[in-house]
Amino acid sequence: MRLTWSFEPVTIALLALTAILYAIGLRSPAARQRRWQPIAFFAGWLALIAALLSPLDSLSAILFSAHMTQHEILMVVAAPLLVLGRPLIAFLWALPARWRLRIGHWAQSAPVSRSWSFISGPFVATILHAIALWIWHLPSWYQATLRSDFIHALQHTSFLFTATLFWWALMHGRYGRIGYGMAVVYVFVTAAHSGALGALIAFSPQVIYPIYQVTTSQWGLDAIEDQQLAGLIMWIPAGVLMTILGVALFAAWLGEAERRVAISERRERESSS
Repeated sequence: MRLTWSFEPVTIALLALTAILYAIGLRSPAARQRRWQPIAFFAGWLALIAALLSPLDSLSAILFSAHMTQHEILMVVAAPLLVLGRPLIAFLWALPARWRLRIGHWAQSAPVSRSWSFISGPFVATILHAIALWIWHLPSWYQATLRSDFIHALQHTSFLFTATLFWWALMHGRYGRIGYGMAVVYVFVTAAHSGALGALIAFSPQVIYPIYQVTTSQWGLDAIEDQQLAGLIMWIPAGVLMTILGVALFAAWLGEAERRVAISERRERESSS
């Protein structure tokens, strides 16, 4: 099978639309961000292109390890980078004023705000992401994605959505940076259960997804070797990235705690003088 760039009109259109809206939104002073935030967003955007349009997408139909790499790019690379870029603010300011008002009223309505508050809590977001990860790796569900483009798109959408929700809940949650201390716990819980799934895949003595038995031989691998490699990718490189992100959150939490202590001490000095 020849590996080529994928031409998926819907994917290309959505990626183009998000880049255009983000660029337009940044022109508004109200949506002005720190210099590194647009860099983070477009790095995440490029990661989406690498996962969904590059030859990796074609290879994922042949090798389980390539498919696993694609998923980890979506969940552990693209998702946190996009969240760091705070795209919703830019998207909102890219729209006409009357649309912004309508969306604002809709978002502030009781059913929407309560629902968002529920699903964007760190605990619920972590559970939703874990459910998506484990359910889509059930053999019947996973193999269905290789037989149906629609189910495949649904899998990718659920991985990206729940991962983005997870990282948003941790980075921009209701407690701000002071909540990063607890966020570290959720990162390491997620790293632990996803690493456990990777280990189960890597050490399984049997082929879990027989559909790959037909294709892996084209690349000089047998299905069990390809499966072991896929499990290791989920377990080790993805775990290392999760650990780095967890340490970064912990460092930000320490910095915020020190900043608040300094502010409190300064206020005490000012009040006593």
